[in-house]
Amino acid sequence: MPIKQQVPPEAYETLKQNPDALYLDVRTEGEFAAGHAAGAINIPVMVAKGPGQMQLNLDFVEVAEKVIPKGKKLVVGCMAGGRSQRACEMLEDAGFTDLTNVVGGFGGQRDQSGQVVVAGWKEAGLPVTNDLGDAAYAAQKAKAGV
Repeated sequence: MPIKQQVPPEAYETLKQNPDALYLDVRTEGEFAAGHAAGAINIPVMVAKGPGQMQLNLDFVEVAEKVIPKGKKLVVGCMAGGRSQRACEMLEDAGFTDLTNVVGGFGGQRDQSGQVVVAGWKEAGLPVTNDLGDAAYAAQKAKAGV
């Protein structure tokens, strides 16, 4: 079954209509700390390898399986929609069944000239926070080896 695709305002409506749904932010911990969708949890799908270099987080699926039930409705976002699409594919392969990719992510999707073609979560005026309270739950559990 194809992974659902929604722009940020549609994803926000999905979250509002499904109180048990979860926004899974797959950006790096630093990107997440700089601002994220209110209520999101963070499990990075990519990790910094060095200055300007990223590599796949080999623990991504394992951590997700430990902290998120496979039948939970997940709205998955990153900065523009590429990493989150890859994360959705990985989660689908692991047996997660209700996945939506946020096209435009947090920061917006841009064309080759740098023009915004899909406004991101932040630019769409949707709820944003820098609070790491419960939001960093998944990352903390991952570090603890849970």
